[in-house]
Amino acid sequence: MASEQAAQVLVASNRGPVSFTLRDDGELTAKRGGGGLVSGLSAIGPDTDAVWVCAALGDGDREAVRRTGGRLDTADTGGQRVRMLGIAPDVFADAYNGVANSTLWFVHHLLYQTPLEPSFGPEFRAQWASYETYNRAFAEALADEAGEGAAVLVQDYHLALVPGMLRALRPDLRIGHFSHTPWAPVDYFRMLPDDIARQLLRGILGADRAAFLTQRWANAFTACCTELLGGTGNTRIGVHGLGADADFLRERAHRPDVDERLAALREQIGGGPGTDAGADRGADRKVIVRVDRTELSKNIVRGLHAYRQLLTDRPEWRERVVHIAFAYPSRQDLKIYRDYTAEVQRVADEINAEFGTPDWLPVILHVQDDFARSLAAYRLADVALVNPIRDGMNLVAKEIPVISERGCALVLSREAGAYEEMGEDALVVNPYDITATAAALHEGLNMPAEERAERSKRLAATATALPPQQWFLDQLTALRA
Repeated sequence: MASEQAAQVLVASNRGPVSFTLRDDGELTAKRGGGGLVSGLSAIGPDTDAVWVCAALGDGDREAVRRTGGRLDTADTGGQRVRMLGIAPDVFADAYNGVANSTLWFVHHLLYQTPLEPSFGPEFRAQWASYETYNRAFAEALADEAGEGAAVLVQDYHLALVPGMLRALRPDLRIGHFSHTPWAPVDYFRMLPDDIARQLLRGILGADRAAFLTQRWANAFTACCTELLGGTGNTRIGVHGLGADADFLRERAHRPDVDERLAALREQIGGGPGTDAGADRGADRKVIVRVDRTELSKNIVRGLHAYRQLLTDRPEWRERVVHIAFAYPSRQDLKIYRDYTAEVQRVADEINAEFGTPDWLPVILHVQDDFARSLAAYRLADVALVNPIRDGMNLVAKEIPVISERGCALVLSREAGAYEEMGEDALVVNPYDITATAAALHEGLNMPAEERAERSKRLAATATALPPQQWFLDQLTALRA
């Protein structure tokens, strides 16, 4: 049964467009989010009745749900109608950390140390029951909010069961599911218990259309469906390669806070504050940039080892290059992520201890999230290092060429989704091969300025071909077709 304010376009995702903080005085403060989905939903225009269904992620969100019933004031949400779900904290923890982030993420990114993990016993089955409960809460809320024949765009691996559950409740709806991660190859996907593997596939196949960031991930999903279910049934498969928002990035990258951080980074690199980009960086000092969360799949530790190999094999780069490595903590409630973050810090410290001089810090590592500082680093990049073990797309690979002021060489893992679009103009590496990655860094640093600028121009054009608003509208149009 649809609500009285039935929506014609609905988005469902674990994280919504707003989060709340509960102050000591009992007041709630709202913080609006960003990203492709937020930009995308704004593209449909004010005349379309739309609603975003999301989960309460913290104590502030849960208090907002308690006070409002979950239907949030549009003054707090940037004008968007939001239905926030107050899912029980223990259910949410099991679904989000136990299944989504510690199982499905690991499967799709090929992260398991298979001699030891995974092991699917009673504890996992209890977590799976919570994942089902969590998905059912979304399906019921969407069924309640959706108008007759509405279009529903369900996002990502957190909500893989929602399309099938929603189809049973509201067969009149147009349902799409979009996967922002890679999709595992058949043999790896089949590590999941057989019944759960089939349930996940059937859940997504409840959608009219299942879409992915690249054709490779779409083909992997289709192969899993063929192997386990005999095919994809009536579900159409689509590909939408999310791109960077060039206008936003170029404007945001030249605000005063970015300029301030740019001056500070230049001073750390070796040039004086206030110098032009690329000027007087010590003895022709060049900059390798990476910006990532300390997510296991991002391969930060091997990237640091490759940089150390570069300094070992090519001593001529000592004191002539700096590696800016921004590694922002991710999922620190999970021990394996805390350990990984500590290892990133340890390896960076080792490199600085081994090679550093009073006038040269080989690695500038920051672990505190700072978007303005990231944009400043983008502007300085001579070489961008993007070497994930596996990644659905990787927008950093698309953003740096848009902003780099002198043009940059892109060292890109063939396992990043961005490789499908950008591989021709990048220096492509096997993310496990430290020696080859070091060689690619050397090639990028040595690339003639004219070639680097030309490649960077082509990379930027490719990277911005499908900006977030168009990416969203293309999915909506395809779903309604």
